[in-house]
Amino acid sequence: MSKGPRSGLSAVSTALLAMSRHLEVRDVLKTIVASARELLDAQYAALGVPDDHGGFAQFVVDGVSDAQWKAIGPLPRQHGILAAMLHEARPERLADVREDPRFEGWPSAHPDMSDFLGLPIRDGDEVMGALFLANKNCPKPGGGCGFTEDDEELLTILAQHAAIALTNARLYERSRELTIAEERSRLAHELHDAVSQKLFSLRLTAQAAAALVDRDPARAKGELQQVAALAAEAADELRAAVVELRPAALDEDGLVATLRTQIQVLDRAHSARVTFDSCGVRALPAAQEEAMLRVAQEALHNALRHSGAARVDVTLERHGPGAVLRVTDDGSGFEPRATRRAGRHLGLVSMRDRTNGVGGTLTVESAPGKGTTIEMEVPGG
Repeated sequence: MSKGPRSGLSAVSTALLAMSRHLEVRDVLKTIVASARELLDAQYAALGVPDDHGGFAQFVVDGVSDAQWKAIGPLPRQHGILAAMLHEARPERLADVREDPRFEGWPSAHPDMSDFLGLPIRDGDEVMGALFLANKNCPKPGGGCGFTEDDEELLTILAQHAAIALTNARLYERSRELTIAEERSRLAHELHDAVSQKLFSLRLTAQAAAALVDRDPARAKGELQQVAALAAEAADELRAAVVELRPAALDEDGLVATLRTQIQVLDRAHSARVTFDSCGVRALPAAQEEAMLRVAQEALHNALRHSGAARVDVTLERHGPGAVLRVTDDGSGFEPRATRRAGRHLGLVSMRDRTNGVGGTLTVESAPGKGTTIEMEVPGG
């Protein structure tokens, strides 16, 4: 086995744990490549995920600077050694990749590589990608390959676990896509139920005002004031819905600022008092921040639309390396067990799925007439 700086069972365990910790496909790919390069003590490592058109849908490198990568140019095509690993699905260990008859050259800015170890990442019969390393940091007497059979065996183990991590990440992203579709459908219903009704009432009130203008101007004035009030309510409903559709601020502003902004809008848009407080929260992994934002939105939606609450308080606090989100309302409350039996889960299933998906825990405390508290805890990175 490799005697590099991180060799041994502990290093393998660290690499495997790091791969399983991420949920985004891109993060998993980066972790696989960095772990492989460190474990086998190589100068360069890369992983390509093929597309269906002879190229790569994703290609991640480690050991190459951003400036070098930019100078290299477009992503490689599926040819030469890469194609052999993808199509023949067998390991390749070479003393000098440049001397192999399948070698077809590389761009002028590409780093020079000699000894080479590569193998496919497979899930059953599907080849999910090609993982390869180059230029092992060790003496190479007689120009031989620095990578050994033990290195190949270690990389095979890493690739098997990489396939599991990639499969899980793909399932997570697919689940998130489905959840987003469900949320958009829910928002469409909200717009229909709330805003459309407001606009219908506004139209009828405007018609009544028009009919009264000549014979009863005073009543017509009152109806027009009602038109203005209904229009303002409809605008607030639309503003609140748009806020729910826009989680993109997470990337730029972080969870605390995004939650604060959205809750300020909801406080203006609804008659209930909606507050937000945070304490000592550090940046969390992107998947955890998005999950917390979505759970907060679902809990706020339930409190403001269904509970009749006069006050909703949201807190976000640091808890060790992670965080705890708490949404408390003084509304009508419900019996959680009875709700589950009746099949009316008020989004609780979605909230639990989101929480479980990022390794967190969700607790719900509620009783008829006693309000509701929803608490979500995530472990952090």
